[in-house]
Amino acid sequence: MSAGTRPPTDPRTRDGAPARSDRSPWNWLLLVAVVVPLLVPLYNRVEPTLFGWPFFYWVQLAFVPLGVLATFLAYRAARRRPAADRPDRER
Repeated sequence: MSAGTRPPTDPRTRDGAPARSDRSPWNWLLLVAVVVPLLVPLYNRVEPTLFGWPFFYWVQLAFVPLGVLATFLAYRAARRRPAADRPDRER
């Protein structure tokens, strides 16, 4: 090797640390929080009202906790390590 060339590195690692993979199937759950509010024809109506609020408004407010829940579940599920990688707990 010449002085100016670098040795080949494994593309799955960076600086000796394993590369992070964001390709968890749980990330598809995030589409719920993004796509459902965009489907306006599904909730563009007045009835049923909730405390005098038309459906259109209160369902948009309900999308906020739905988005938070979808984000939380996707995060927690994607962060779990497979059972084979977990260190065994001593008894």
